Amino acid sequence: MALLLGYVLLMVYLAWAGKRRTRGVSDYFVGGRSLSGWVLGLSYFATYASTNSYLGFSGKSYQYGLIWLLIVPCAVLFCLLGWLWIAPRLRRVTGESGALTIPEFVGLRYDSLTARRGAAVIVVFSSFLYMTAVYKGIGTLLGELLSVSYPAAIGLVLVVVVLYTSVGGFHSVVRTDAVQALFMLVAAILLARGVLSSAGGWSAFTRLRESALESAREGALESAENAALFELGGAGDLLVVGVVVSSTIKLLVEPRQLTRFLALSTPEHARAGTWVATLCFLVVFTLLAPIGLLAHAMPPELLPGPVDDTDRIVPILLASGELFSPVVVSLLMLAMLSAALSSLDSVLLVLASSVERDLLDPSGSRSSASTVGRTRWMVVVFASVTALIALRPPGGIVELTSFSGALYGACFLPALIFGLYGDRRSAQGVLASFVVGAALLVVWPRAGVAGIHAVFPAVAFSFVTYLIVASIRPESTVRDRR
Repeated sequence: MALLLGYVLLMVYLAWAGKRRTRGVSDYFVGGRSLSGWVLGLSYFATYASTNSYLGFSGKSYQYGLIWLLIVPCAVLFCLLGWLWIAPRLRRVTGESGALTIPEFVGLRYDSLTARRGAAVIVVFSSFLYMTAVYKGIGTLLGELLSVSYPAAIGLVLVVVVLYTSVGGFHSVVRTDAVQALFMLVAAILLARGVLSSAGGWSAFTRLRESALESAREGALESAENAALFELGGAGDLLVVGVVVSSTIKLLVEPRQLTRFLALSTPEHARAGTWVATLCFLVVFTLLAPIGLLAHAMPPELLPGPVDDTDRIVPILLASGELFSPVVVSLLMLAMLSAALSSLDSVLLVLASSVERDLLDPSGSRSSASTVGRTRWMVVVFASVTALIALRPPGGIVELTSFSGALYGACFLPALIFGLYGDRRSAQGVLASFVVGAALLVVWPRAGVAGIHAVFPAVAFSFVTYLIVASIRPESTVRDRR
């Protein structure tokens, strides 16, 4: 509790410092486009690697097996593509146009208010899904460790994140993200070390596989299922790959990630952010991804019996009192809280700014002070509404995260790519790709096509739709005047 109090006071200080630097809408939304690459690289990592990673992703290999470890190269690949391919050009284009949000970039680049509002609606829907997943993760963890009710744990997180996000804006969010990223790096090392030690080291993978295969040959159904965890090329592997891709493609297209690129002081500063963010993802995800598999080697006193909800594996291990000392558990708890807050603050700011700037006042007729004030209140409202939804979440952490990422990938990837690199841009093509991509994500799982995740057809048909509509409606295109 003492560590928690100190952490909250640190967040209060950073909120105050962020408020001092905020003098207008640009400062509140994107830090006045004045931040360095290394700070934004840490923020880029921290805002993605939430409790969804530390609880959801780390536990999912318990269910999916070795194939889930693909999340490491996928996260590194999409991180590199984002910083090398998207960041410099997006910073240059938005700096020239004055766009402060991703929907505003879409609207200005395609010369369409309808496309801008459509993008904002997608941001709103996806943000609620993602924040619900984050609340579920941190609520479960704090409930286990502090012996408080799930609603009380969510309420604590709500108060802290609203305090510094609404007051300090982007300056506060990025600086708290940088501090939180350091907590999270230490946590990944401590967590992996403790789990590996308890499971018997890296050789636990070999022992588990041999034991499962031997028992499977003797006809035990449960052991046959465990043996499948250590094999590749199974019938469901493509579906798991889809979950991995839809969970990590957000690094390329999700507004909370892309706004880090908008905040760069110059496009050239993207180089420092590239290496900082990539190294963080490589180290942390390499340590977290195998934890679920290693949990199969845990002694019964640490993890009794089969686990149905893999989101609870890490909280159970931390709460056991056998794996870590109380001080280490406290540090890990703070790191998990940091992971949750570093994602919630960014999503909240993106959500509130998109509603205010892209849905309610796209013309920018309100004064700077009025816009900032209204956005602050929206942070409070949206954080509270999502906390209420999280009391009865509609799905698990990975499922909500995956669908949110798939929606962004299917809807925003064509708009982003053609908006940045296309010589001719079609507003009707963008709108059609929004509709087709979102519709396929909903329809595909009900179409009876087994083994193929909806993200693949949704992204593919979204691109095809854009190209077809752009070729049919040439009068709707906007020529590039670079």
